[in-house]
Amino acid sequence: MDAPPFPAAAIASACAAVKAYMRMEGSADDTAVTTAVRTALALGEAFTGSAWIARPWQAWLGRSADWQRLPVAPVTAISAVETVDGAGTGMPLPVHAYTLDLDARGEGWVRLAPATAMRVRVTFAAGTAAGWEDLPPPLAQGVVLLAAHLLEARGDAAVPPAAVVAFWRPWRRLQLMAGVRRQCWSS
Repeated sequence: MDAPPFPAAAIASACAAVKAYMRMEGSADDTAVTTAVRTALALGEAFTGSAWIARPWQAWLGRSADWQRLPVAPVTAISAVETVDGAGTGMPLPVHAYTLDLDARGEGWVRLAPATAMRVRVTFAAGTAAGWEDLPPPLAQGVVLLAAHLLEARGDAAVPPAAVVAFWRPWRRLQLMAGVRRQCWSS
């Protein structure tokens, strides 16, 4: 699944933070700064295993009566569950054809009824923060440091600053048996 683009306002605010950190003035390097910021944000999300900036996502689910985990967390809302025909036209599933759940970790789960169509598209919102300004400071500082490193080491095989990982590691989502949901019964 490809991640949707980051909101333009978040990119602009992050670029301003990088330019302030590097004491850059003018717009001569704006394209390079924007590219570095987008790369740093994408790498940060991939490293931590979570969406940082809230935006709409889509996931395709296979035909299964088991609980299926949405690929990105933290999920804040599931807005549509629909079948999609060969032409790409979506038609909402009736409410009795699926079950939704958002767990305490912010993971979204969908369980389809056994007779559900083959191709199901789920549209949902996921992200830790509404925008760049709401991003936790360690995540934002890691983006700024990594983007600055990418700009300063253009074309070089330099190692990124260790501080980037130090900022991001506490936010990393690791789990055993990812995507598996079990029922626990007590007697």
